[in-house]
Amino acid sequence: MRQGVRAAKQEQRLLHEGVQEQAERKPMKAKIKYHDGASRIERHGAMWDMAASETVTLKKGEVRIIPLGVSMKLPSGFMGVLVPRSSTCLKHGIMMANSVGIIENDYSGDGDVWGFVAYAIRDTVIEQGTRIAQFMPVMYADDIEFEEVDSMGCADRGGYGSTGVSAGSVAK
Repeated sequence: MRQGVRAAKQEQRLLHEGVQEQAERKPMKAKIKYHDGASRIERHGAMWDMAASETVTLKKGEVRIIPLGVSMKLPSGFMGVLVPRSSTCLKHGIMMANSVGIIENDYSGDGDVWGFVAYAIRDTVIEQGTRIAQFMPVMYADDIEFEEVDSMGCADRGGYGSTGVSAGSVAK
């Protein structure tokens, strides 16, 4: 019992130190350039909302890049993950044609304007300033090496995702 109390106090101390350390950290800096028509990005939870920087008219089935009006240089080791806002499809009749946008760190010049690759599910007009996307800066490991093995050494989950069906069976 005494060992459990000691471990709990150690864990509590480490947690407290981690919270203090996190509170003392300064935010990372990213450069952003706003182009004509761009709205300021706004943070909502973990994501930053982004809006169309010009009015775009789309016909059902059309695919176009809707400019978001910003160029960014994220900190070294980061990339931007761009996704639709949860209301974008229902409210505005567009889906992100490539499901998710990955903005590489080296796509950061003055003319490297971020865009939303839109697929129109109905005729629609996206007005300038309409929030259609959100992004999150994500840290990536650039020093990873892959080691080929004969076995992963872990128990199988027994299926693809939550289906419980093997990936080979799902494809058939």
